[in-house]
Amino acid sequence: MYMSNPMRGAVAGFVASLVLAGVFYFKSSYDLMPEVNIIRLLANFGSLGEGSAWADHFIVGSLIWGLTFGAGASLTPHPPAWVKGIIFGIFAWLLTMVTFMPVAGSGFFGLKVGPMVAVWMLVLHVIFGFVLGLTYGLLTYCFPERPPEVAEG
Repeated sequence: MYMSNPMRGAVAGFVASLVLAGVFYFKSSYDLMPEVNIIRLLANFGSLGEGSAWADHFIVGSLIWGLTFGAGASLTPHPPAWVKGIIFGIFAWLLTMVTFMPVAGSGFFGLKVGPMVAVWMLVLHVIFGFVLGLTYGLLTYCFPERPPEVAEG
């Protein structure tokens, strides 16, 4: 069975989003950094309900980040996919800090909320990137891309 790079990226993004949902649940259960609540930020950003904010979390993680990672992961053979995932997570964090956070009213790097927001968001993005890359690598091993058809002549 074969799987394309974008499909592997989308599946890996969904798995990474699931893992982050677990981290969010754990974090809120122990009241760790309550000011870093991605679902609340998404809900406030678009005047969405909590269910829609969760849907957005999975859409962004699977379709935007996952497909983007899948499209670019095969461009270089090295480093391993999990390392590429961490690097990708850091770039996603940087992009989030300078675009989404200011638009959501939290300021650049979330400084309007507090100085630890950027650090916690980095941790969350590194976890996401690690799981994204690890899952992508496992899917690549289990479901390689279809080999190019050999032209008959």
